[in-house]
Amino acid sequence: MRQINPPQARLAPSLPRSARPIDRTHDDETLRRLIATIYDAALMPALWSDTLARIGSFVGGDGGGLLSKNIVSKDSTPYHHFGVDLQQVRVYADTHSRLDPVATLPSFEVEQVVSIPELVPDDEFRRGRFFREWMQPQGWVDAANCLLEKSGSNCSFLTILRSERNGAVDDVMRRRLALVVPHIRRAVLIGKAIDLEKTRAAALADALDGLSAGLFLIAADGRLVHANLAGNGMLAAGDLLRAMHGQLVFCDRRADALLQQALAVATDGDAGAGVRTTALPLAAGGGDRYVAHLLPLTSGVRRRAGIACDATAAVFVRKAALVCPSSPDVIADAFNLTPAELRVLLAVVEVGGIPRIATVLGVADSTVKTHVGRLFDKTGTSRQADLVKLVAGYSSFLVN
Repeated sequence: MRQINPPQARLAPSLPRSARPIDRTHDDETLRRLIATIYDAALMPALWSDTLARIGSFVGGDGGGLLSKNIVSKDSTPYHHFGVDLQQVRVYADTHSRLDPVATLPSFEVEQVVSIPELVPDDEFRRGRFFREWMQPQGWVDAANCLLEKSGSNCSFLTILRSERNGAVDDVMRRRLALVVPHIRRAVLIGKAIDLEKTRAAALADALDGLSAGLFLIAADGRLVHANLAGNGMLAAGDLLRAMHGQLVFCDRRADALLQQALAVATDGDAGAGVRTTALPLAAGGGDRYVAHLLPLTSGVRRRAGIACDATAAVFVRKAALVCPSSPDVIADAFNLTPAELRVLLAVVEVGGIPRIATVLGVADSTVKTHVGRLFDKTGTSRQADLVKLVAGYSSFLVN
């Protein structure tokens, strides 16, 4: 008797790509690894090109990238790409991005997978310059596009190109892209948030480095978290304060003991010093006088809000001296002073009495008295001490 093979043993006919069954076990593991790689790229942007290539392999694409587009000008900026020659990426950014039909993509939902025929009629697209001059010469026939983010005039999107080998965007590609696009979108948003925080941190560091006073951020355990440019200069000099075992230490033992007490109180927040500052007198090895101001940074309000802060106090250290304005012309403009009057005003601060000013400037006492009288009239003061206070009010806390 002739043996008949059971139905499940018969060879199945060849199915089109979109109808082929998926190996779910293998597919799930591949997807898990891919998602992990996507979030790695959010933290390390250099991984995006390789990650996009893996996405292309998973969904059945041959090239593509992450881009942003100005909806008004239609200019595009490619950020990361794979499978496309770098020269063609430049050509796209310089000229052909304005011809790309994805300008209409913002009218679709975020994360929706949209092929080119859904953006523009296929026959119209194939007659257009973008297809004839950019896509067709490279062998591209279609692209799956996904809107990731949109604002007033800009949008960011993912595009995965299909070659003649793989054909037009199909159902398998749509299903697979739908699995990864939400993660790509979150990764892009995470990356933007990280970049924003880096920008803010860099801007803050630049601002702190512009201070003429030394600034030191101190943790609750006394660790030196950050020092600005002036502060690092003081640490390098080593005659006023030092960093020992990662902690800020004043060379003046009495001042250092007061600093440690003030830091202990500062860590208590509102329960202790609150936001009140503590002033400490300092003396450098050469005899120069300085003053340190300690400002608590961790208040009880912040603790109740559950906000953890590494730095709990800021210590500002500056020389105990009257600093002349970094832009004395500001005073001259404010009081309509002549150049000679401005020189005398600054000499009042830096030199002292009229006889000494006359000697330093090389003029007669009577000339200095005349200028001082005019300064009194123009500034509304009546004493040289008032002139000193006026100049002190215009002194700058920024580096000259």
